[in-house]
Order: sequence, then C-alpha cells, then structure tokens
Amino acid sequence: MRWRTSACEGAGVQAWTHTTVLLAEAVDALVTRPAGCYVDATFGRGGHSRAILERLGPAGRLIAFDKDPEAMDEAARMGDARFECRHASFTALGALAPASVDGVLMDLGVSSPQIDNPARGFSLRADGPLDMRMDPTRGASAAQWLAEAAEEDIARVIRDFGEERFARAIARAIAARRQQKPLTGTAELAQLVAGAVKTREPGQHPATRTFQALRIFINGELDDLAAALRASLGVLAEGGRLAVISFHSLEDRIVKQFMARHSREVVDRRAPFAAPQALPLRLLGRTRPGEREVAANPRARSAILRVAERTAAPWSGEAA
Repeated sequence: MRWRTSACEGAGVQAWTHTTVLLAEAVDALVTRPAGCYVDATFGRGGHSRAILERLGPAGRLIAFDKDPEAMDEAARMGDARFECRHASFTALGALAPASVDGVLMDLGVSSPQIDNPARGFSLRADGPLDMRMDPTRGASAAQWLAEAAEEDIARVIRDFGEERFARAIARAIAARRQQKPLTGTAELAQLVAGAVKTREPGQHPATRTFQALRIFINGELDDLAAALRASLGVLAEGGRLAVISFHSLEDRIVKQFMARHSREVVDRRAPFAAPQALPLRLLGRTRPGEREVAANPRARSAILRVAERTAAPWSGEAA
C-alpha cells in the first residue's frame, strides 16, 4: 500500500509517516478530467488523495474510502471542500451512482503506519497485541481466531493466503501452544513460527508468510478486492480509468485476471464471423517502480500498477 515509515517523537506521541509508492505514475494514469469525479478506494494516510486533488479544478470531486479509524482521523484534517472520506471497505464504492466516476484508484495491502506501529498487531519486529484488524472496532482479532479455529483451518489459511509450504507444521505448533496458554502477542507468534519453519528465503523473517496470511484472512482482503473490482465497472463512466497498485502475487493475480477477462475479445465459435462481444475494459498497461524509487524505498520493489479504461460496453454486474 503506502510504504516507508518512520516514527517521530514529539511531546510523547509517535507519528507514523510513509512515502507513497508510484505516486506520480498512478495519478498520471488516473486523472484525465480536472472537473471529474474520482475515487481513492484506499485512503490510508492520503498520499494519493492529496496528489489527485492537486490535479483537480474547482469543480472536481474526490471520494475516498478506508476501514481504518486512524485513516479517518487523517482524512478529517484534509480541509478541502472537494473531498470526502467514508469509513467503509472499498467494496462500498458500488453504492455510488452508475457511470458517475471518472477514475478509481486502489492501492492494496496494508499501510506502513499499520505495519510499523506495534500496537496495531501487524509487526514482526516489535511485540504488540496480536490483532491485525485494519478496523479494530469490527470483527475478531487474529488472537481470537487462532484461539478457536480448527488446526486444519489454520493450516489452510496459512497455505492459501501465505503460500507457505510449512503451513501444516506451523498450524500444529499453534494448536499445541494454545493448549498451554492463548497466543496474545506478535513476538510470541513470530517466535513460534520461526521454530516450525525449517528454511526461509535469505533476508526474510520466517514468519513473514504466516503474518501475511493471517492479515489477509482476518480482513477479508482478497474477497473485498474481487468485489471492489466488480463494483468499479458499474460506477466508472465511459473513458474512466481503473488503476490498481498491488504488492504481492495473490492480489496481483486477481487484478491481472480480472482486467484480462473483461478486456479480451472472445469469438463465439458457433458464429465465427460475428462481431466479437463488446467488453467493458481496455487495457492500458502496467508500470513498476524505477531503480531510483526502489533504492530510496526498498519496500516498493514488489509494487506493480495496472491500468485499464472503461469502454462503452454495458455492464450487468452478473459476471465474476
């Protein structure tokens, strides 16, 4: 999502900051009409939103979404009459009027302020409560789920959402530990996973994939992404842009396949000379961070921006 964080001390309060990845590239691809209406589907700390507003004229409008109450606090400080932020998953963009939006930007994953603040429960490096909810006011925490889930379900989540080959061994270790006492801290879980993982890629913490898997599952990230992509086709006007930044293979695969499925011409073999079916998207390309950006911000190295444009083809919303 929005990467590169530092903690700044001031009057006893830590301010978690970030550097937005592919900022210029995403905004260049997204904004085509200064008087248009745009959606920042993942506000975070507002890096993309501020850049979009700089491109908009007085009649332009920007609507943002975010689950995180801390993101809403940041949005409240924006002070721009053209801007509003809604405390909701980006799946809620489907409630906007049909064909009313000139561009939708999705910056996926978890933000640096969430990752690097131990109190949020995402951190591998510093101990904190085992929470992992992007919206800590809703749903079960990671600790609550791990205390109750069946061992086979834990293994499935770690395997499917973390692409972790030692998922069964990790689930077995978690099930054994919770018989003694509940898992409540991130450091405890990270240490437990490290003991169950036999090998790991150089430079990667042994629990990286497990933490990713739990975070994705607890927040329903992949289901929300699929629903938000479908919703975007209904709200985008003809010529409107869909721009999506992803950071790992699971989410990028969903985006890539969605854009391909709704832009690739399909010829009916029963009527090979008939005109191909009109499809709702036209692919515009993909972009990765340049060497300079990766050198300044190593966390940007896995990012990929995919962009497509809404065509005039009708969209029923029935297809996946």
